[in-house]
Amino acid sequence: MTAKTMDNHNRWRSKTVAFRMSPEEADQLDVFVQMSGLPKQDYLIQRALQREVVVVGNPRVYKGLRIQMEAIHKELQCIAANRFVDDELLDRVEQTITIMQGMMEETNQYKEEMNGR
Repeated sequence: MTAKTMDNHNRWRSKTVAFRMSPEEADQLDVFVQMSGLPKQDYLIQRALQREVVVVGNPRVYKGLRIQMEAIHKELQCIAANRFVDDELLDRVEQTITIMQGMMEETNQYKEEMNGR
């Protein structure tokens, strides 16, 4: 039995929610969780409650992005040879771009704040 935990509002998380996924869906979920830098539980709660998943740049996120960019690069090389685009690849590319754009916006805001001082 796992230990009880509290959420950010001091509520006990005592309820278990489970569901089934295909191996492909599970792989895609793992990719998105890895790129978010959040624990899987926190990522799933945010998405299930239709809250925005805020990605904060840290070594774990950068590593996840690097791994995904390498995988995307490999897939793009295969596409160049076959001219076939997989929907899951397009989802990964879209998620990666969204995260990287957000990180660039944060960097630009930080630079503007530093220049204003």
